[in-house]
Amino acid sequence: MTPSSHDHAISVQHVTKRYGNFTAVDDFSFDVRAGEIFAMLGPNGAGKTTTIRMILDILKPDTGTVHVLGGPITEAAKERIGYLPEERGLYRNVPVIEVLTYLGQLKGMSQHEAERRATELLHHVDLGDFIKSKVSELSKGMQQKVQIIATILHRPELVIIDEPFAGLDPVNTQVVKDLLYEMNREGMTIVMSTHQMHQIEEMADRLVMISHGRRVLYGSVQEVRERFAQNAVIVEGEGDWSRLDGVSAVEVHDNGREALLRLAEGVTPDQIMQAAAIGQDYHLRRFELAVPSLNQIFIEVAGGNNVNGGR
Repeated sequence: MTPSSHDHAISVQHVTKRYGNFTAVDDFSFDVRAGEIFAMLGPNGAGKTTTIRMILDILKPDTGTVHVLGGPITEAAKERIGYLPEERGLYRNVPVIEVLTYLGQLKGMSQHEAERRATELLHHVDLGDFIKSKVSELSKGMQQKVQIIATILHRPELVIIDEPFAGLDPVNTQVVKDLLYEMNREGMTIVMSTHQMHQIEEMADRLVMISHGRRVLYGSVQEVRERFAQNAVIVEGEGDWSRLDGVSAVEVHDNGREALLRLAEGVTPDQIMQAAAIGQDYHLRRFELAVPSLNQIFIEVAGGNNVNGGR
């Protein structure tokens, strides 16, 4: 069922933004559903930041409409949004807890509530021992976690985060992911802009990709990957795969543990699976479509190949 407009945390419809003769965003449309984790992708200079600034009412579109949390953005709606821009900024010579308390008060929290929640979140991301440390005394990764706390401190309904995992080691990346998952389970809509495709594959429900200001991919992560699926399957098991009817070529990968079977034109994966299942000389442990990673798709699309804009 297609969600109605009031189910959308963000609705961007036919938006265009020009700077003189340069078109930064060109007839761009997408929706973010309330309660989902959504990813915005695109190469550098594609128009992502301009789009985010129009969503936040920092920039006005030349044409088109932007609705946020149910309508045109208002000052009241801005209080329900958390935003972490790519250009980070914290008061460096102030204790962490004071910075967070101040930022929470700017979002309408009482001093007591802001300090209480900031303390709780700092402990949650393993920064409990640094509450009274100055920001300048923290590592880059620690500062990144403080920035994320500042973004979600006031329990916003919608969070927009640019490169949420920048500067984080694998352990702290997992800490931040767990925090975002927890906020999402509580109902927070999360929009991520990142170049880390494996994080999008793991976390995002749906995505949009912008290139040269225009939409080139849009849909669920699985839908996008399946659109780029090869006419091939990946198998693990025993048997001479080249003798299966419908297999045109075999590529052995992963030190012989798996094989990529390229299918003849008109042959479906179901036919191959059936042939292997009834063949006495074959034993299947794994069978799946050869679907490219988001990273491979990003490289292909961002490299200039023309792709239909999706649904």
